[in-house]
Amino acid sequence: MIHVIAALSTAPGKRDQLIAAFKELAPKVHAEDGCIEYGTAVDVATPIGAQEPLRDDVLMVVEKWESIPALEAHLAAPHMEEFRNSMSDVITGISLQVLKPTE
Repeated sequence: MIHVIAALSTAPGKRDQLIAAFKELAPKVHAEDGCIEYGTAVDVATPIGAQEPLRDDVLMVVEKWESIPALEAHLAAPHMEEFRNSMSDVITGISLQVLKPTE
């Protein structure tokens, strides 16, 4: 299993548009072979001192896949290409981490 943590930066004020698009995309991704978990999250204010400042124009995507080949197939899926094209004026940057659990 692998974990994927992605930070998607949006144009100012466009995060809600990206969240709505992910709500439509998620069922297609959940149906893909090898998808264990796929969801989004946003920063939340806490009193924890070590927390980074809140980011109003960032959407986090938290994923779990059975394997790297499953992730690669996901990234090449037609609905992902369609999603990337439709969000090209919304998403301004992507930071991606692919991780494996420690044993």
